[in-house]
Amino acid sequence: MTCFAATPVLARRMTPVAVLAACFLILACVISLPGCGRGDAPELGKVTGVVTLDGQPLPEAQVDFLPAAGRPSSAETAQDGSYRLQYSADLDGALVGPHTVKIHTAVDGRVDRQKELVPPRYHAQTELTAEVKAGSNTFNFDLQSK
Repeated sequence: MTCFAATPVLARRMTPVAVLAACFLILACVISLPGCGRGDAPELGKVTGVVTLDGQPLPEAQVDFLPAAGRPSSAETAQDGSYRLQYSADLDGALVGPHTVKIHTAVDGRVDRQKELVPPRYHAQTELTAEVKAGSNTFNFDLQSK
């Protein structure tokens, strides 16, 4: 029976049963490693849409989808007001279920966007909600400044 052993001295001291047990333990660890990937990700729905303010695209706005429990998803709108939510750096979408939605333009750490263009009823005191379903979802938000 051949198995990895740290030193020849250690291998001589181990009984065949101990060598077999060590090999089984190493094999079990190697087999369990693939379970550490995306298989553990929660159920997500893909979310896209367009944000407008007074009928005009709202570029560079922060869109946040906040579930009752769990990690929020966010996006920044493009020049045409479109967005695609990201759950994490490598997963697009949002948790399936109800969300509170916040949209704002004054983003911490961005000196070019210190003035808030969006009324508080869309962020600090948001009235926006969305129900994310499995599969593809489109949520367009037509915000009014008055």
